[in-house]
Amino acid sequence: MHRNDRLALQRVDRLAGDRLIPALYRDTAPLDITAWEVPGEPVPFAEAVAQDYAPVPVGTAWGRPWGTVWFHVTGSVPASWRDTPGTRPEIVVDLGFDSSGPGFQAEALVFRPDGSIVKAIEPRNAAVPIDGDVIDLWIEAAGNPSVAGTFTFAATPLGDRATAGDEPIYRLRRLDLGLLDQTVWELQQDIWTLRGLVDELEPDRTRHARVLAALGRAVDAVDPDDVAGTAAAGRAELRAVLAAPASPSSHQLTAVGHAHIDSAWLWPIRETVRKVARTFSNVLDLMRTEDDFVFAASSAQQYAWMKEHYPELFGRMKDAVAAGRFAPVGGMWVESDTNMPGSEALARQFVEGKRFFLEEFGVEPLEVWLPDSFGYSAALPQIITAAGSRWFLTQKISWNETNRMPHHTFLWEGIDGTRVFTHFPPVDTYNSELSAAELALAERQFAEKADASHSLVPFGWGDGGGGPTREMIAAARRTADLEGSPRVRLGSPSQFFSDAEAEYTEPPVWSGELYLEYHRGTYSAQARTKRGNRRSEHLLRAAELWATIDTVRTGAPYPAGQLRSLWQTVLLHQFHDILPGTSIAWVHQEAEATYARVAAELQEIIDTAVRSLTGEGDRALTVNAAPMPLAGAPALGVAEAASVLPVVPERDGDGWSFRHERFHWAIDGRGLVVGAVDLTTGRELIDPAFPAGVLQLFRDTPREWDAWNIDAEDGTLGTTLADVVEIVADGADLVVHRRFGSSELEQRYSVDPFSGALEIALRLDWHERQKMLKIAFPLRVRAERAESEIQFGHVSRPVHANTTWDAAKFETVAHRWIRVVEGGYGVAVANDSSYGHDVQRAPGADGGARTVARVTLVRAPLFPDPEADQGAHEFRVSLLPSATVADAIGEGLRLNLPPVAVRGADEVAPLLTLDDPGVVVEAVKLADDGSGDVIVRLYEGLGSSRTARVTAGFAVTAVTQTDLLEREIESTALRETTGTVRLDLSPFQLVTLRLAR
Repeated sequence: MHRNDRLALQRVDRLAGDRLIPALYRDTAPLDITAWEVPGEPVPFAEAVAQDYAPVPVGTAWGRPWGTVWFHVTGSVPASWRDTPGTRPEIVVDLGFDSSGPGFQAEALVFRPDGSIVKAIEPRNAAVPIDGDVIDLWIEAAGNPSVAGTFTFAATPLGDRATAGDEPIYRLRRLDLGLLDQTVWELQQDIWTLRGLVDELEPDRTRHARVLAALGRAVDAVDPDDVAGTAAAGRAELRAVLAAPASPSSHQLTAVGHAHIDSAWLWPIRETVRKVARTFSNVLDLMRTEDDFVFAASSAQQYAWMKEHYPELFGRMKDAVAAGRFAPVGGMWVESDTNMPGSEALARQFVEGKRFFLEEFGVEPLEVWLPDSFGYSAALPQIITAAGSRWFLTQKISWNETNRMPHHTFLWEGIDGTRVFTHFPPVDTYNSELSAAELALAERQFAEKADASHSLVPFGWGDGGGGPTREMIAAARRTADLEGSPRVRLGSPSQFFSDAEAEYTEPPVWSGELYLEYHRGTYSAQARTKRGNRRSEHLLRAAELWATIDTVRTGAPYPAGQLRSLWQTVLLHQFHDILPGTSIAWVHQEAEATYARVAAELQEIIDTAVRSLTGEGDRALTVNAAPMPLAGAPALGVAEAASVLPVVPERDGDGWSFRHERFHWAIDGRGLVVGAVDLTTGRELIDPAFPAGVLQLFRDTPREWDAWNIDAEDGTLGTTLADVVEIVADGADLVVHRRFGSSELEQRYSVDPFSGALEIALRLDWHERQKMLKIAFPLRVRAERAESEIQFGHVSRPVHANTTWDAAKFETVAHRWIRVVEGGYGVAVANDSSYGHDVQRAPGADGGARTVARVTLVRAPLFPDPEADQGAHEFRVSLLPSATVADAIGEGLRLNLPPVAVRGADEVAPLLTLDDPGVVVEAVKLADDGSGDVIVRLYEGLGSSRTARVTAGFAVTAVTQTDLLEREIESTALRETTGTVRLDLSPFQLVTLRLAR
């Protein structure tokens, strides 16, 4: 017989779609359904079941956007079903699901009458098991709108409760009993696996022909008019091809059950709590029947939510963790962004995450699990190691739009030289369903296949949750040892990493940041959220410092519980769709309100401690929480306010000037910086033809992923905002008012009397759409590189674009400062709330003698929040010439931890002092174990080895080096511990010290 593969496959597909799916249930039976719509926010089970319910028929419209409807379903299994072999009764639900995918639309959670949870209802996991013959279940259905739809990135009102509407958006299509035919279901899984395999096999190979022939025989064996009666015959025709073993050299995949649940994104935080409960209940239900299935979940915050809101479910989770079935991974409080959290904040992600897992489960995750964050800081390997972890996993780098990473399994080397065993799953997804196409892609792409044979595949519906399904487990079973396919085993992340590390003993090394060549707009979207994060981090730092000094010096109680709770709140909001500014309006509105509450609480802690320390009095004092002297006050101390004259603006022809002993600044009649003379060297840093402090407005219309992305092309489409409404002197400030488009801007120039830095305070009333605002500093500096502050140090990036790797970094992230460097001469640009930057050679500059450094201030994307960034903003940016790295660090700290003027009686000596400004104290706090010991976290900040001495201002009985969790470790830096502590530090080394009192 002549063979036509296309026609044969069409015949297989038609059988699967038209015959097997309708035959999955041999029979159905109705249920009695009543419902109650929650009038506002979700309510607990006990409150919901006490309401008055009304009958609702199938076909009823339900679910206003973000609303909740409780359904009560009752009934009984028909007597005729009870003795039907090869079948299983279950409830089948269709809430009105659409094509937008699981996790992005309606879903539900099913409860028994005693309040215990059965499982969830999801678009692709809509069957509910029943116990016994009598049905009495309560279903909490969430009318979550599909904000993204099919991801066309169109503006939508659905992300804001105020604009989402009140009309029902779903219709109950099905809610009844079904008698599942298990043989038909198994046949469906057989055909799905083999049908996918055919597409991956070379058409001229024997295996392709034989699998296709077997599928054809199975189609022949199944009678369309009696699928139930002939399904077993169809399976028999496939048995031999399913039993054919894989090649000994086949790639080995460890399939780990997973559901990457965004802690907020296209839904609010409160909905994530319910999403986690739905997903975790699905997983626990699947574990009842699948003995070797292991599920991995990160984010201690999500476990903590279950403990608080679903204690019965959390109890079952604890049992599954103890049995090795439910694997806490990641060791972080949330799957945070790693570009923007500050040094101590990123460390605390691990401290709080690991501590929760240790306290609740006695488990310490060793693998750092960040599949979906938007690039990875070069400081992360050291932080991972300092937290006691060993391995790192991500998938997101596969989204690079220009260059492909050359490795999938490798050693990742950080800025201090620490190396971490790292894996990028070559399957290129964290939502795998274990299809033949995905498995083949993993083998085909695995870069280390010549020397290694293992990769990991995370499977299960994620993003919006749902998790693994029984169909995915069936796929894993069939591909465990299947000719033509990689071999799949169900396992845990630790099992994979242990095996991969043992097999691949000499992996290649990647040094430096893992820069995502995509989603560069996340450094700047939702500027108020970013400002709230930056402010919270520094207030937390100050609160811990002053509370610690107050406890040590006066015996005041240390607010450990309050501080830990506030840290956890800030850490939650560093999740990789909150801090990056890529969530719906609801999320960012709540974030801004939360940051205001956090700031108020922390300010009260600070004020209470400072008042206690300084006492009642009328002396003018300067409070300095920064780890270096500022405004005449010592590092980490309080001193009498220094007497210093302000630098005031003076009229200078048509413009203005500020004259400081170090620098002379000139500003013209347009309010632009046209002169910056370094009086020490006589060097002029500004070409008047290319002024600095210039606001530039750019088009911002990315091809896709609006809030996430900035396209390189838009960076060439900018307009300089030089028009001025008014310039006036206001004391020590020069104030420039501008209008452009629908927006207004106040640009307030001043000069710090101590450092001489030019500071620009910006107040912006922003009402542009799909625009981006930057402040630019064209400098007479021929910079080969730009240094950018990251956690516990800085990275150097080339300014040129010699290679595609260099050119792809046209927008980069930095914390409080960047520094452009010509030889040994540097100019620092610091800020108090921004993260996005770009540094480039000025177009047409003679010999590359001009470098432009820009700070990205604000954007205005339309998706997922069409009102993103609209309204009031405040920024502070400064320019400091002749700046060393230590100067840049100091300037960044001055803007973010500014000295505070108070009235009191006494100065406060620092709790500790260091003799080397290149060593930066990051945190001073009391030990988490309640011992009263003082914890000091510090790092070498300049990138060169150095010896420093630490002197404590209190009685110390012992000094030890610890990891981030304050557990003693072998000393790598501590050399002398009696009297003054001596530290020998390597470049960028991070050290935590415990000073016993």
